[in-house]
Amino acid sequence: MLWASAIAVAEVTVRDDYGQTLRLAKPAQRIVSLAPHLTELLFAAGAGSQVVGVSEHSDYPPAAKSLPRIASATRVDLEAVLALEPDLVVAWPQAATRRAIDRLETLGLPTYRSEPRTLEEVPGTIERLGALAGRNATAQQAAQAFRRHAAELAQRYAARGAVQVFYQVWNRPIVTVNGEHLISRVISLCGGSNVFAKLPLIAPEIDREAVVAADPEVIIAGGTGNLRPAWLDEWKDFPQLRAVKSGQLYAMPADLLQRHTPRILDGAERLCAILETVRAQRAARGS
Repeated sequence: MLWASAIAVAEVTVRDDYGQTLRLAKPAQRIVSLAPHLTELLFAAGAGSQVVGVSEHSDYPPAAKSLPRIASATRVDLEAVLALEPDLVVAWPQAATRRAIDRLETLGLPTYRSEPRTLEEVPGTIERLGALAGRNATAQQAAQAFRRHAAELAQRYAARGAVQVFYQVWNRPIVTVNGEHLISRVISLCGGSNVFAKLPLIAPEIDREAVVAADPEVIIAGGTGNLRPAWLDEWKDFPQLRAVKSGQLYAMPADLLQRHTPRILDGAERLCAILETVRAQRAARGS
């Protein structure tokens, strides 16, 4: 009876972001991550030592850099994943990898599918990953720290005067985000207003004419890595834009806003400071 009770206590049941229930007889000890942000979330949850394989560009925290690469944004190496003998796969299904992820599940590998869309879902994901890995205490601590930080930023900035923001993910084609994207939620947290919030697709392609028509007060570019993308300054060819007239063109380290991890609040801190600069300039003009 005592043995049966111990097994029951060890069982883990969570529901993923796609509404699927995942049950593990015991916490996972060998975890494969198929997205950089999931690798980061697993480490945040205290499960870094249990991660045995990751996708390309899993570069944070530094310990993740030395782990075997078994996937990319467009491909999952099924044989490499199986060779690692994982007892949990954590995945972000995309068009290019969805079939491979489904195949791993049909082969008997427990699979947790993740796609946080709101700031509230980030700490929830940390807690669920912590439960799956048997790291509840660490995960809950990290989740609560995230919630406190987010609440502090909201209290300080969310009710400030709205600033019209255009966030540019890429340039050819021009890609932005709509109001359902997590980046747009961060803009709102800082008291900003995403000028393309009402577009139907979560990461729509737009043209330059649409940006000119929206006439944002500030343009923030992501791009790749921590470098200022050269294409940000291409907007200077459109001097009629308010953002260009006032010199409000900024680059944001992509990983700080485009990965759904605790570091998104570091990105929020920077974005909120940018919007404060815009507000200060607006006040100085008396508008």
